[in-house]
Order: sequence, then C-alpha cells, then structure tokens
Amino acid sequence: MNTMLELMQQPWPWYVAGPLIGLTVPALLLIGNKALGISSSLRHVCAACVPAGIPFLTYNWRAEIWNLVFVLGVALGGFIGYQLMGHPDTIAISAETVRDLKAEMGLTDFSGLLPRELFSLDNMANWKGWVFLVLGGFLIGFGTRYAGGCTSGHAISGLSNLQWVSLVAVIAFFVGGLLMTWVIYPKLF
Repeated sequence: MNTMLELMQQPWPWYVAGPLIGLTVPALLLIGNKALGISSSLRHVCAACVPAGIPFLTYNWRAEIWNLVFVLGVALGGFIGYQLMGHPDTIAISAETVRDLKAEMGLTDFSGLLPRELFSLDNMANWKGWVFLVLGGFLIGFGTRYAGGCTSGHAISGLSNLQWVSLVAVIAFFVGGLLMTWVIYPKLF
C-alpha cells in the first residue's frame, strides 16, 4: 500500500500519463458514444442556471449531465492531487526561463503556481490586470464558443475524428498563442 501511495505522489512519465489521458476520449466515444468537451459543460451550467428562453441555451441539458459529473471529477481530482497528494514548494522551471522572466518582464515571485505579479486581486487595480483577466477571459470564452469548442476538444477529439474545422481551429489557437507570446505580451511589459 505504501508503494502505491509513493507511486501516486510522483510525476508520471509522459509515455504513461499521455496515453492514459489520450485514450480517455476514444474510450468515451466507443463505450458510451459521448463526445468529450470541457467547454461545453459551461453551456450546460448556463442552460441549467439561466432558463431565460435564450435559443442557444434551450435544449435538454439533463441529457448531458455526465459531462458535468466529468468536470466535477476533474476539479475534485485536481484538488486531491494538489492538496492531499503533495506538491513541490516551487514549480520546476528551467533556469533560463526564470532568468528571462526576471530580466525581460520583471517577475520575481516564483513561489506559487502562477506569478503573483500577474495573477492577484491587487493586480486588478491597474490596466494590465484588466487586460489580462477581464479582456483576456472574455476573448477566451468568446473564442471557445465561436470555435465550437476549446483547444483540447478540437486538438484531441476533433483531430482524432479528422474534422477539418478542428484543424483550422487548432492552427488558429497556435497562431494566436504565438502572436500573444512574441508580439502582444512583450509590448504590455
């Protein structure tokens, strides 16, 4: 039993964790004819909580309750993994990345999961905080619904089903990420 706990507390190599995660989608499709989509669960929550007669939210969301249970399981698993299974005091980031973040962006606190200089309630008091959290959150939410799914949904489910729209969406996500990382983000700092 002690060996099993030790195994669960260690990071798993990519060749074990990757296939386990990647095979979840085809298993759901083959076993229960369920198309996995995390972002669609937000639509189900809105349909359940805001019955305002909006056509986009008028459907039988109860038939998709399994998706909400799956998302709850992801959140619960993340909580258990972080709080109960242990976590490192600092996140493992390469020395070169830390040096670049310090020199080019002025970030200094690497003690948590996210840099506090970017992601904190105090940061909401300035325009950069609003750009990152409010405008960025809106664009991600709007883009997810406009594209008909999130990055993982298109990249895992859509590409595995050879859907052209998913290929276009994944390329657009990738290009948008490159533009943000190399063009827009440096200008904000």
